[in-house]
Amino acid sequence: MSFAGAVKTFGTIRAVDGADLEINRGETVALLGRNGAGKSTTISLLLGLDAPDAGRVRLFGRAPEEAVRAGLVGAMLQEGRPIPRVTVRELVAFVASTYPDPLPVDEALDMAGLGEHGARRVDKLSGGQAQRVRFAVALAGNPELIVLDEPTAALDVEARRAFWDSMRAYARRGNTVLFSTHYLEEADDNADRIVVIDRGRIVADGSSELIKRSGGGSLVSFDLAGRSTEGLSLLPGVSSVEIRGDRASLRTDDSDATVIALAELNAIRGLAVAPATLEDAFLTLTSHASLSEKAAV
Repeated sequence: MSFAGAVKTFGTIRAVDGADLEINRGETVALLGRNGAGKSTTISLLLGLDAPDAGRVRLFGRAPEEAVRAGLVGAMLQEGRPIPRVTVRELVAFVASTYPDPLPVDEALDMAGLGEHGARRVDKLSGGQAQRVRFAVALAGNPELIVLDEPTAALDVEARRAFWDSMRAYARRGNTVLFSTHYLEEADDNADRIVVIDRGRIVADGSSELIKRSGGGSLVSFDLAGRSTEGLSLLPGVSSVEIRGDRASLRTDDSDATVIALAELNAIRGLAVAPATLEDAFLTLTSHASLSEKAAV
């Protein structure tokens, strides 16, 4: 799967602005970004629902719409209305029948956590169950790539855990998974690779650990004990300083150098060093990302 200089505009807005991206077979990739960052448009280009204004998008060496018709791609999108008077099994069986090499219907239902609900009408399901039906439909064709747009948005904690158990089982078969989510812990726990989009551009691309190191650094905090805060922003590695009451928190790209400098100032009372979380890195990347550069991770 590849994007080469892909651009998509809507009026004066560049929803996708020169995207270059390669995803290999077997990877599980999370697509992160704020609302309006360009995630859904990127997915639409990938699925052939929109055509790029410039650049190129390819799936398995083909145009997206050709790969979809060949049954190589399954998708679970946010939008969709339940079909009245159709059971879960009937719907999944119908979708499966349109593909050349579908999953057995029972297998698709079990993977989606719907094994006991096959006889129920789709329009009588709860929101979480309806979301699982969308997942089963995406799996029905036995695709090599599955694309998921906010797949757990309507699921409770237990259902989310079951969903990702199923997704990991699907990925272990050597299949490729691309998903967008607002739950950063899902990306942290389940993705081999994370791609961050901001204002239509890819601003970071790498493993969770690399993203954290490149975008967030570490947090060094200590008690001021009445000391002045002057000069803290000039310490080695420090990128930002936050003071809350009598405690200072320093965001740093080199926690060892920062701590050594604090020790030399005899300012390490109540010292704590914590690694950056994915949320820290995400907020840094999407708040201060350069529009002209992609983060090197």
